Amino acid sequence: MTTARETVLGRIKDALSLAPAPDVAVPRGYRTGRTLPDDERLALFTDRLVDYKATVHTCTADRTAHVVAEVLRERGARRIGVPAGLDAGWLDGYDGEVQQDSDDIPAPRLDALDGVVTASAVSCAETGTIFLDGSPDQGRRALSLVPDLHVCVVDLSTVEAGVPEAVARLVPQRPTTLISGPSATSDIELERVEGVHGPRTLAVVIRTDV
Repeated sequence: MTTARETVLGRIKDALSLAPAPDVAVPRGYRTGRTLPDDERLALFTDRLVDYKATVHTCTADRTAHVVAEVLRERGARRIGVPAGLDAGWLDGYDGEVQQDSDDIPAPRLDALDGVVTASAVSCAETGTIFLDGSPDQGRRALSLVPDLHVCVVDLSTVEAGVPEAVARLVPQRPTTLISGPSATSDIELERVEGVHGPRTLAVVIRTDV
């Protein structure tokens, strides 16, 4: 008697033995090249983030450490995690405990942190979406998903007007995490519940002169 497993594996084997499909040119008529002045991108991006219930703080590059420390103090974050490649100068004003993340730390242990501070790769003003790509200053996906507070530093120079422009700046081979406001869902009885799939609180620090 043939088992279900054997049937499935047999079909996969048959499919793999078929001649490969010919290359077909697929037209990609996406809109590209959309641009906005810095002040308009900042206003649009901020509006979208606030609409998602994220908090937004703008500053010049030399004020980054002050603003990050202030956000962490306001949230009562006394123990935070950071990716290994984060600019240490961003934490100069913070007097709490800092734990540098590594792959050796089990993801459940990250729940003991009060928050996390990361950089970002690219952002989209039109949708208010922040992209993390696992670079050294952003860390692994678990680091930005498990702690209840995520303080994300965004350089205005990395904020694109629209989705096609933002996606074009990403490296497809890198693990990409898309963040559009704090984690929330209304799947159960249409009641909004925050913090189910990620941080309950998202604070975005936008550096406007980078």
